[in-house]
Parts: sequence; structure tokens; C-alpha cells
Amino acid sequence: MTALPPPPSGTGCVECLEAGGWWFHLRRCVECGHVGCCDASPEQHASRHAREQGHDVARSFEPGEEWFWDYAAGNSAKRVPLPPPLSRPEDQPAPGPAGLVPENWRELLH
Repeated sequence: MTALPPPPSGTGCVECLEAGGWWFHLRRCVECGHVGCCDASPEQHASRHAREQGHDVARSFEPGEEWFWDYAAGNSAKRVPLPPPLSRPEDQPAPGPAGLVPENWRELLH
């Protein structure tokens, strides 16, 4: 039997949290569990992680979203089983994290 991939690295974008930044939506790497911010976010850490680590497939880490994306192919990817949690906490705001999102955040999206 094949082992499940590791759990998510946390409830927010690893790099944004380390730098005191913010994100719009979150993506979870299928291979290592890295949680990064989406391509609409200012820093686009999820796709950067895919490019730099060669971990091409990510799953949405947003509540109610179950899609997978292949960054290398530029299209949807096959679903694979992942250990929970499957999304950020529902009470966690998007954009987030609370208290670090600028008032003009919509103007800063890609």
C-alpha cells in the first residue's frame, strides 16, 4: 500500500507568514504538503514552490473547493487522496491572515 502524502504545512502560506505578508487564496502541494498563496496573491508562493521544487501538482486549500492543478501542464490534475485537513479553517478569513491584509487588497491582486 502506498503511503499518503504528508499533511499540510499549516493553515496559511508558509512564506507569507514568515515575512509578515498576506494572501488571497491558498494552495496545497500534493507531494510535500507545502501551503502557498495562489497566483492572484501578490507573492504567488504556490506556483513558485512548484517551479523551484519540481512539485507540479497542488490542490485548492480553500473550504468547499476540491480541484487539483498541474502547474507544469497548465491544466487540471487527477485527484489523489490527501490526509486532512483538506482546507484552511472555515473561520480563517480570505484574504488573510486577519490583521495583515491591507485595505486596498483588491488593487494589489494579480
